[in-house]
Amino acid sequence: MHHVTVKYKQLSELATMPSYQSERAAGMDLYAAIDEAIEIPSGETAMIPLGFAMALPDHFEAQVRPRSGLASKFGVTLPNAPGTIDADYRGEVCVPLINLGSDPFEVEPGMRVAKMVVAPVARAVITETESL
Repeated sequence: MHHVTVKYKQLSELATMPSYQSERAAGMDLYAAIDEAIEIPSGETAMIPLGFAMALPDHFEAQVRPRSGLASKFGVTLPNAPGTIDADYRGEVCVPLINLGSDPFEVEPGMRVAKMVVAPVARAVITETESL
């Protein structure tokens, strides 16, 4: 198993550090850093703060992905899945959630709202050519 160090800075006392739920999980759970529920009406999007910032190492990205349970049970997903957090981003990590279900959905304080996978990135060099 290959480990990479990601620096974590807590920005809110409501933040929960991302965590793996099992030994072989590919993604860490991300938690809503809110003090009261946020209702997302059907067809609407809400930005959910996570209450932390981080520093990824060079040549890595964090991919933010929907939680399969929220998507399959309630129709709640990410409108830009997977979202990418670049290694040079230092702002608060937030998750846009869209409710594609027919009923309003409530995001509760501390709820697991998304997954985050840290992955290596290859930097491409584009060269023009006449034939492929």
